[in-house]
Amino acid sequence: MSGVSLHHARVRYGPLEALHGVTLAAPGPGLTVLLGRNGSGRTTALRALAGTVPLSGGAVVWDGTDVSRMPAYERARRGLCLVPERQAVFGSLTVHENLELAARDYDFALDAFPQLRPLLQRRAGTLSGGEQRMLALSRALLARARVVLVDEPAQGMSPTVAARTYELLAALDACVVVAEQRLPPGLQGGATVVVYELRRGAVEFSGEAGEWERRAGAGRTARGPGAAPRRGSSPSG
Repeated sequence: MSGVSLHHARVRYGPLEALHGVTLAAPGPGLTVLLGRNGSGRTTALRALAGTVPLSGGAVVWDGTDVSRMPAYERARRGLCLVPERQAVFGSLTVHENLELAARDYDFALDAFPQLRPLLQRRAGTLSGGEQRMLALSRALLARARVVLVDEPAQGMSPTVAARTYELLAALDACVVVAEQRLPPGLQGGATVVVYELRRGAVEFSGEAGEWERRAGAGRTARGPGAAPRRGSSPSG
């Protein structure tokens, strides 16, 4: 299987730099979590890997090959799937039509998210936020991609469905990279989950999930129960 990485990646939005020489590596198969508050650069890092934003410096490497100049559609054709935070489904099409675009036989998706079964004839744009996330992730599961990039997979989902979603992502035989504000509870203490914490467009921590949780717990103890959370400021998430 394949892994993807950023090497000293820089991304600019006009005069503002959103990534300041970020280096990170996501192994495949495996689950990598990019953590950070809004404005940390986690979403921009995903977009850079997918090719939907250009680099102003550095490189994107996939399977040992520099793909920095490869357009997003070509990366998708070669097996990379991006599920953005917004506009991840075709709102004017029904749930059935959205799934059929990914695969003619989509029973696997309905087994993964049975909540979608009674919604097959509904237009995707009329679904709740959590239902749209389930649909978008179902399409990603059906794509059988080698690299799956997901921005906030469990947004709008109940805790039970969110836990199920992460079970599905972790079980994929693919390089899976997700962007989240917080480490999902089911992944805490997981030695096989790689974590990168971004702050203000730079990597503040890299290591295994269990190590990140121990570090975060020590930080909370040091700051005390009444301490204010840290804040970051950057032009993009």
